[in-house]
Parts: sequence; C-alpha cells; structure tokens
Amino acid sequence: MLKIALWKRVTIWALVLTGLLMALPNAFYARVEQHNDAISGIGAAGDGPDRQAALAAWPGWLPSSLVNLGLDLRGGAHLLTEVRVEEVYETRVQAMWPEIRNLLRAERTTIGAIRRQDGPPDELRIRISDPTGMARAVELVRGLAQPVVTLTDVGGSDIVVSGTGDILTVTLSEAERAATDERTVRQSLEIIRRRVDEVGTREPTIQRQGRQRIIVQVPGLGSAAELKALLGTPAKLEFKPVVRRTSDAGAIPGVGNQVLPSVDPREDGTFYIVERAAVVTGEELVDAQPSFDQNGLPAVSFRFNPSGARKFGDYTAENVGSPFAIILDGEVISAPVIQSHIPGGSGIITGSFTVEASTDLAVLLRAGALPAGLDILEERTIGPELGQDSIEAGRIACIIAFAAVLVFMAASYGLFGLFANIALVLNVGLIFGLLSMIGATLTLPGIAGIVLTIGMAVDANVLIFERIREELKTARGPARAIELGYEKALSAILDANITTFITAVILFVMGSGPVRGFSVTLGLGIITSVFTAIYVTRLMIVMWFERKRPRTIEV
Repeated sequence: MLKIALWKRVTIWALVLTGLLMALPNAFYARVEQHNDAISGIGAAGDGPDRQAALAAWPGWLPSSLVNLGLDLRGGAHLLTEVRVEEVYETRVQAMWPEIRNLLRAERTTIGAIRRQDGPPDELRIRISDPTGMARAVELVRGLAQPVVTLTDVGGSDIVVSGTGDILTVTLSEAERAATDERTVRQSLEIIRRRVDEVGTREPTIQRQGRQRIIVQVPGLGSAAELKALLGTPAKLEFKPVVRRTSDAGAIPGVGNQVLPSVDPREDGTFYIVERAAVVTGEELVDAQPSFDQNGLPAVSFRFNPSGARKFGDYTAENVGSPFAIILDGEVISAPVIQSHIPGGSGIITGSFTVEASTDLAVLLRAGALPAGLDILEERTIGPELGQDSIEAGRIACIIAFAAVLVFMAASYGLFGLFANIALVLNVGLIFGLLSMIGATLTLPGIAGIVLTIGMAVDANVLIFERIREELKTARGPARAIELGYEKALSAILDANITTFITAVILFVMGSGPVRGFSVTLGLGIITSVFTAIYVTRLMIVMWFERKRPRTIEV
C-alpha cells in the first residue's frame, strides 16, 4: 500500500525545516555578518554601543552560520610564495657549533686545540692542531648524529662528518636536507595560517603547491601589499651575546661572529659584533604582548617556555654586567646590559616603538617566526567590484537554469512536475544549509556546481515519473503504480548518483582551490537532490493522494 509511517513523515519534514533554517542567514548576509563580527569584537576588545547595535541586527536565537564567500566573489589578496628552504641548512649547522666545541675541548689532550674556520654557510669547518687525532675527533662528532625522522620512515644519519688533513667538516646529509625541507614548508604553512588568523580575516585559503610553494588567498583584504607586509616579515627573534660595538660597518667580526646594525635612532651609525650562535630564540617564546616600559614608552613583553627560561636564566646569571643583544630579523633592536640574574623566563623588549609597531610585533612573535624567508612569485588583488560582478553573473545563471527546469518539469509532468519543482526549491535551500553548517567557502566554480546540481536534481524525478507512466499502462491502480514507480527507479537513481558522487570525492581529494570548491557543492548537491527526489517528492505525492483519492492519475 502507498503509505508512509508517521515517524518517517516527521523526520523528513524536520530535516527539511532544519536545512532551511540553517540556510536562512544567507538571505540576510550583511546583517548576519555584522552580528557575527560584533560577537567576535566583544570577545576580543570588550563591549560598546556600536557593537551592541550590530549585535541587535540579527536575533541571537536564530542560526548565524554563513556560507563564506571566496576570493573571486568577495575580492581580496592573492599571493604565490616560495619558501627559501636553503636558509634552514645554515641555521641548523650554525646551531651545532657550541655543542661540538664543548665536546672537542673535552678531548684536548688527544686532538689538540680547535679553531673554527670560514666556509660555506651550510658547512661547519673546524681546524684541530693535532692531525693525528682526526679519527678520534670524527668519531666524537659522529656520536652526535641523530636518525633522520620522516613521515614514512626513521633511519639514516642527519649529519655527514669527514676529516681531511687537519680540517674537520660537518654538513647535513641529503636525507636530512629532504626531511628539513618538508618540515620547513609544513611549519611555514602553519605560521602563515596563524598570522592570517591573528588579524581576524574570514576563511583564508592557505595551501601548499608543489614541493616548496604556498598559495595564500585572503578574502576581504584591501590589497596584496597588506598581505605581503603581514607575511614578508620573518619575525625571527634571537638573543645573542655581544662581543663589542663599532661604528665601522665593514669591521671584521672574526670567526663565529657577525656584524649587525642597530635600528635604534639613538644609536645611529652603530653596529654590534655578536656571536652567530644564539642563546635563546623566538621559537621558545610562549607569549608576547604589547606593553609599556618604566618610562611609559611602548614595548613588548615576552615569556619563554621552561627550556628557554632555563637557558635565559642561566646565561643572565653567569654574565651580569655584560651587554646582551635582542635581534629581530638581523637587526639589533636593543642591547641592554644585564643588571642581575633574570629568573622566570620573562622580560621586556624596548626600542623606538610606536603603539602600533609594538602591537604588530607582538602579533608576529605570538604567531611565531617563519623558519625561512619567502619569495613572492605572484601577487594579485581582486577588487570587491569584480567579486560583486561574479556574484551577479552566478545569480543570473542560477535563475535562468532554475526557470528553465521549472518550466520543463511543469510542462512535461503536470501536477507531478509541480511537486518536483517544489522539491527543487527545497533542494537549493538544503545545499546552502549544509554549506553553512560545515563553514564551507563558496567560489565561482562552486556556483557552477550549484547550477549543475539544479540541472541534475530533477533526473531522479524524471526516472520515477517515467516508471510510474509505464506502470499505469499495465492497468494497475494509481496507488500501486506510484509505489512500483519509486521502487523500480531506485536502483537506477542510486547507481547514477553514486558514480557522480565518487567523481566529486576524487576531485576534492586530488584537486585544490577552485576544483575543490566545485566538488564540494556538487557532492552536497547530489546528497540533497537524492533526498528530495526519493523522500520529499514521494511524501508530497502520498499526502496529495491521501487527500484527493483519485481513481486515475495523469503523469
């Protein structure tokens, strides 16, 4: 018999109403967006009359999740960057020197005195005064080697140690360089994401492309220059011992040292010779906040993790009265003299900061330093006017496709076509409801996916209605014809839509950017169209049939 249980009817309508309710905020996009921004602003900076007015623009008891608009619809900034992974090799090799120096000094009776030599940036060269002890020196340094750790394997050595004559050479192995490249790009991705999130932009797209390139797209940002300013600063913070001050930019620093300029206007023309090896780095920071120093001038307070706090405390205890350089991106921003032991791992960075500069620096330090510099390969700014044009073009395409399908279904199937049209309207609402629920980003290809879904959404109804027509020709009653029409069309509907859904999944997994946007809307559209065709239209036909009890039906 043509019947649907009450609990099934309630469940179907509940799902439809829930989807439409979740889609409702998108019909009042500007108001809901103001409401959401006000909630974020109150949480970050406190309450205010303007925020309360924006908060009241949308009822708090209604859903407020929106479909985020992508770069091509909202406008914004696009950057294609390349990570300079080679810079990390030098940092890794330079960081080995203190440990190797202490290890070899302990064996002075065997290998003699040691002295660091100049060499390529990614290579550590050490001269030993007694070449007969070279084998022992190589053995000791090789003992510091660690296995190379990758996502798929653990093995091999991270350093290559060799000795020729009286020169000991240490470099990174090829396996470690490959693993370092992978870690560097992954770390850069995470830090870029943190920096972009810190400035409160909505739904950025940050994706890896190829071996060492990263695409960054930030909808709503004014220009690519703003994005470059945000990402172009490595924010590499280091605390290094000061060897001496000089006014000669060309001064010879000596092996293991470097000359860095001071950016403090009060020390114009001053350069600092500091050790290359840092005592503590910004990687060991756990917090940084804008603040003011004892003179009421803008500054940045910081706090280290336990490891950084221990090293910072030990160094300050052993070097009271010595200057200590605070270096940001290769420039000395401050070089205070250590007055006393500084336990606890917290301190303050002073310099010629404005309030805005101290706030920006705190943001960068909290997000973390980029492990390597970024080269900007491509930059593009998409204006909001162009994005609005894309929205209008997409809207017109949807309306045309929608109207054409509605007219065709009504003309071909009469009343049953009207039921299919109602289901089609509900289908589009459910798509936007699902997109809102998962926080998806809608792009221009995504709109193309919705347009395609509108055309495909009635396929299932066409199959069902044609099966009902065939069953009516066998002189069965209308109730039995409708029931058999749905039963016999089900396998064909599922086969067609499952294969298309698999294609959408493959596009999502293998594709990126616009391709993913298309696959998301296509996949969700398949789910909602099957639901509305099999359940919603059937329920409407059953409810109509129960009310009218027709002896014959025309499909």
